[in-house]
Amino acid sequence: MVFSSSLFLLYFLPVFLLFYYFADVRYKNYVALAASLFFYAWGAPTFIFIVVGSIIADFYAVKVMHRSKGRKKRLLVAFSIVLNIGMLLYFKYANFFVENFNLMVEGFGGKPVEWAKVALPIGISFFSFQKMTYAVDVYRKVHVPLKKISDFALYILMFPQLIAGPIVRFNEIADQLEDRRANENADNRLTGFFRFALGLGKKVLIANVLGEYADTVFAMDPAGMTTATAWMGVLAYAFQIYYDFAGYSDMAIGLGRMIGFDFLENFNNPYISQNISEFWRRWHISLGRWMRDYLYIPLGGNRVSIRRLYFNLWLVFLISGFWHGAAWNFVVWGAFHGFFLIADRIFLLKFFAAIGKAPSILITFIITLVGWVLFRAETLPYAIHFLGRMFSFEGGPAVYISQKVWIMLIIGAFFGLWAAFGNIEKWQMKLFAKKQRISTMVWMTAASVLLFIISLAAITSSGFNPFIYFRF
Repeated sequence: MVFSSSLFLLYFLPVFLLFYYFADVRYKNYVALAASLFFYAWGAPTFIFIVVGSIIADFYAVKVMHRSKGRKKRLLVAFSIVLNIGMLLYFKYANFFVENFNLMVEGFGGKPVEWAKVALPIGISFFSFQKMTYAVDVYRKVHVPLKKISDFALYILMFPQLIAGPIVRFNEIADQLEDRRANENADNRLTGFFRFALGLGKKVLIANVLGEYADTVFAMDPAGMTTATAWMGVLAYAFQIYYDFAGYSDMAIGLGRMIGFDFLENFNNPYISQNISEFWRRWHISLGRWMRDYLYIPLGGNRVSIRRLYFNLWLVFLISGFWHGAAWNFVVWGAFHGFFLIADRIFLLKFFAAIGKAPSILITFIITLVGWVLFRAETLPYAIHFLGRMFSFEGGPAVYISQKVWIMLIIGAFFGLWAAFGNIEKWQMKLFAKKQRISTMVWMTAASVLLFIISLAAITSSGFNPFIYFRF
């Protein structure tokens, strides 16, 4: 079940909010947990028991760890980390490792290993990180552990951010899990609904339309593709994935706010970045923060030699690429971004500062487009051929682009880049604030209802409604 489905919008969400708002404050977490369990079980009924079992194991391991000292404490935090990394490796990467092992064995004339493919639990990349965050934060004494296992289960399974984040760090939400009465007010509900409707519009009205064209182009054989077609295809995908993922994050933040949770921002106009380092401060912010605080800094951060620092940066982004998907093109995508982060530190930041804002944004955007080809392609060889076609300057027009796609591409590009001008970013921050003037609240509510209705009409009239990060 995804947020941009009729089932969620017309049935699940209204019923949940009705029960949640009328529930006594003592039972609101139980209502939210029951809804989250149902939400997860609907999409992955065979995995719900595995997920719940791992939640129970983590909760009690961390509870005992908090009371322990020395070696026992270290062993228990290691148990939690190994449990979650082990689950991630098995469910997400076992197929990848076995398939590559079999290719190697067959190359030497051996017999491949017989293997039944492992299915991927929904949201495992996200909730595995959150469970490790809980264990590490308690181990570091950043926050005490939760008293109730139901509160911990809600933290892990909370449906607004279960499937695609944002990755919520335990210490940032722990107090809200136990008491968020101060956040449960009309202002938060209305601004939360506005944020949800805005995200729904991004996803349904822009991302879905561009996604159909991007899918058409990336299904073509690069050998028969013109340069214009290749560029239009990757442009469509660049704005599809942005509005798809940022829209979903908006919906998650809005839903959280509607029930009293305050999730941090996950996107901040990434396509106006003037270098790749800035891009990663604006794109999937919660993942970047997690990688920095729980991987890069423990590896030594900036306190190591220059060579080690560059290696650590590259390694972190290699892992980040692999986190996104069990395929070589994701690994290369991560290495690609890692290379440019290192290049930023060596010379690119000075180069971009010298050439000015507009050229820096353009060059950085082109770099991200090359990266998106690696990310979107089904295989690494396909990505290489596609990139070859992009830069071969093969004449001819792009494959047919409908008027609807043109309109959404222009709208997507405008809103994706408009923050580069004037004080748009400051205006956005005010727009997304929890407290608004009554006059602002009136037009926001009207805009929310209108966007919701238009988006719902688009959903019911189209059978195309993918969500890119659903498989991660």
